[in-house]
Amino acid sequence: MARSKQYDEKEVIEKAMGVFWRHGYSGTSVRMLEKEMGINQFSIYASFKNKRGVLRESLRSYRAKVERLVDKLESSPEGMNAIRVYFYDFLDFAAAHQQTNGCLLHNTLGELSREADLAIQAEITPFVDHLRRVLKDKLSDAKPQADEGTLERWVNYLLVALQGLTAGSKVFDRTQLNDYIEVTFEKL
Repeated sequence: MARSKQYDEKEVIEKAMGVFWRHGYSGTSVRMLEKEMGINQFSIYASFKNKRGVLRESLRSYRAKVERLVDKLESSPEGMNAIRVYFYDFLDFAAAHQQTNGCLLHNTLGELSREADLAIQAEITPFVDHLRRVLKDKLSDAKPQADEGTLERWVNYLLVALQGLTAGSKVFDRTQLNDYIEVTFEKL
């Protein structure tokens, strides 16, 4: 008879997500995961197969959280201001999770870009594609005279600016980050 799990997978993945967010994939050991998740190595392997499996589930959990921010952006009628608010919402999200480590998706992609397997990419790419589409829609609403090429350049600019914000959130204070956001939107 199979043993029943003595833990809640969502809870232990939340804890693992924090470890990966703080230390990255390479900087996280299975021992660190055991300690933070409160389960033993056997349980980790039984539930998630390996450390990469824990990372995949952590990325899935993180993505669900940040997707709510994109959904808020998508449903806002405010156009350009909604995009600005999204940038601030991201900072608030990171602060609420007591993280000054940028974006877990961005960090993971940067760390594992050459070796990220399809399962890892499958957790990140749909989020980026969704965000890209929503940004383009909001920009199109705010700047109806803009042609397709201009919209694409602006979307790329905002995505790179967002990456700058996530990197900057690791070292700059909130006032500096707020200034960064405001100057970013002055350029549009």
